[in-house]
Amino acid sequence: MILKATRTDAAALASLVNSAYRGESSKKGWTTEAGLLDGMRTDEAALNELLAQPDTCILKSVDTAGALNGCVCLEKQSGKLYLGMLTVAPGLQNSGIGKQLLHAAESYAQEQHCSTIEMTVISVRQELISWYERHGYMQTGATKPFPADEFRFGIPKKPLMFLILQKSLR
Repeated sequence: MILKATRTDAAALASLVNSAYRGESSKKGWTTEAGLLDGMRTDEAALNELLAQPDTCILKSVDTAGALNGCVCLEKQSGKLYLGMLTVAPGLQNSGIGKQLLHAAESYAQEQHCSTIEMTVISVRQELISWYERHGYMQTGATKPFPADEFRFGIPKKPLMFLILQKSLR
């Protein structure tokens, strides 16, 4: 089941996101960034800040018992929806949860009258880029530097860059 997250979910969301992207637990799934970045991917304070923003929504996926197993952060930005932090618990990856969250994000974008979804993906994450491309997202040709001196996304182990991907919803 996909629901909107609230501030009471911030600690659990931080734990989920960090388990999927950093450290030993992340190596159980295919979305790990442990070889690229040290440190945490996010924390409770950053998630509370996102959840307090009027144009931001975090959708969470929960199982029938209410346990958190995935999330995605959506930020409305001048007619576009920015999609970030798509996360599935490492032991549940490849079970369709990511695809469900992606479809829910696209429905949310349409509800918000956004005609485009945009995201950034670390350029060396080819398997992830390919996954998004299979779901209709296209590389725009634009890039963005990875914030190497701002450690809120982690500490790069080597120089990194973001690719910008988009999907038109029309």
